[in-house]
Amino acid sequence: MKALAVKRVSFDAAHFLLNYPGKCSRLHGHHFVVEVGVRGEISAETGMVVDFKWLKDALESICEIFDHGLVNDYIDNPTAENIARYIWDKLEDEWIQSPTEPIRMAFVRVWETPDSYAEVEQ
Repeated sequence: MKALAVKRVSFDAAHFLLNYPGKCSRLHGHHFVVEVGVRGEISAETGMVVDFKWLKDALESICEIFDHGLVNDYIDNPTAENIARYIWDKLEDEWIQSPTEPIRMAFVRVWETPDSYAEVEQ
C-alpha cells in the first residue's frame, strides 16, 4: 500500500520581491515553514515510507543556506512559489534515494505566513 509522509522544517530569512508594487518590494523578513511530502510503498520491514530523520537531513541541507540570510542571494524573485520550486529542484538534483524504499516527491509547500502558502507538485 502507498502512503504519503510529510516532513516540516523552518528557517528565518529576509527577502524582497521584484516587479511588485506593494510593501513586499521592500526588504522584510519571515519565519518560513517548508513541508515536503514523499510518496511510496509502506515497507513491510520497517512499516514506514521513509525515515523522517533521513528526510529531515535532506531538506535541512538545502534550507540552511537561507537561514538568517537574504533569499534574494539565491533566487532572483523569491516569492513563496519560486522558493518552493527552488527547493524542489535542489532536492531533485541532489536526491539520494531513501535507504529503505523507493520514494518520490509529491509536493513542496512553503508557508510565508501562518495562513499563506504556495505549493509545487509533480
